[in-house]
Amino acid sequence: MDQNQKTINQAVIDSVNLIEQSREREIIARRFGLKEKRETLEEIGEFLSITRERVRQLEKAITIRLRLAAEDNDIPALVSAEKLIVRNLTELGRVATVEKLGEKIFDRPAKREELASLIFIASISSTLTYLSDSDSYYSAIGIAEYGDEKKLKERIDEIVKLIRSNKKPMSISELDNALNYEHPDHIRAIASISKSLSSLNDNWGLISWPSVNPKNIRDKIYVVLEDNGKPMHFKEIANSIRASKLRRSNVTEQAIHNELIKDERFILIGRGIYALKSWGYEPGTVKDIIIRTMKAENAPLTREQIVKAVLKARNVKETTVLLSLQDKKTFKKLDKNSYTLA
Repeated sequence: MDQNQKTINQAVIDSVNLIEQSREREIIARRFGLKEKRETLEEIGEFLSITRERVRQLEKAITIRLRLAAEDNDIPALVSAEKLIVRNLTELGRVATVEKLGEKIFDRPAKREELASLIFIASISSTLTYLSDSDSYYSAIGIAEYGDEKKLKERIDEIVKLIRSNKKPMSISELDNALNYEHPDHIRAIASISKSLSSLNDNWGLISWPSVNPKNIRDKIYVVLEDNGKPMHFKEIANSIRASKLRRSNVTEQAIHNELIKDERFILIGRGIYALKSWGYEPGTVKDIIIRTMKAENAPLTREQIVKAVLKARNVKETTVLLSLQDKKTFKKLDKNSYTLA
């Protein structure tokens, strides 16, 4: 057992030992999961033959007593544990999920009972703020000096609201420019507690947005194309996925090509080359593009104008454009160098 484990364990032991009645010690141990799994009020009440409400009342009273004892420095081991936790939280951005804090303190993924100990310490400490797990937030611990539970939730909700109103992912730099925090690390730490947000390459967005939380091959293709910022061949896309954090051991070039064909977000602009529809590309063949261009201009176009318009939208050779113009059922040649719709 390393020194950090000893510090945390001793703080828990000394705190629990301050509870005089065995029944009350049992409630705290079971409620926080200090021995085995965390139990509900109903489970503890059934075990002790008391009501759920009575368990809740006792838990609250015991926690308050321990908090007062901590404030009076009656638990020396707790002071050492608080300093250890605060030191690590400072490096993590002043707040962190319990899992991330545990990994930082123990230098490895923390065990269930170790996480329970951290939650217990945070719950009775006036130096720390504990945010319980809910539908909106991950279980987290912060430095109380920078905000209580209510303030922490307000800060999380502020970031979520900003990203939602932006309607697309925001980088930490963009968030830092829009918010008033001492350091971008604080924003990253707070954002990581929200169950509404997800990040990819330090870009933050709503968890439902594929660009920051890609769940299938199509979403991963979208992320790769968006990050690249220009059209790519499907083989390049496959290689990029395999080499990135989006890696899938079973991804094949054919699977990538099949998904590109099916999804309307991707536009074929050349032999095996795809672009994002959001970049302004429209679906269709070279002939379709010529027709759209002529309709938009509503006037005859020269061969050079037609070629220029098509090459802007498609990665094809000039001869391909000229061959399409030979379709006499669709296009009419007016003179040596100009065309209109037939």
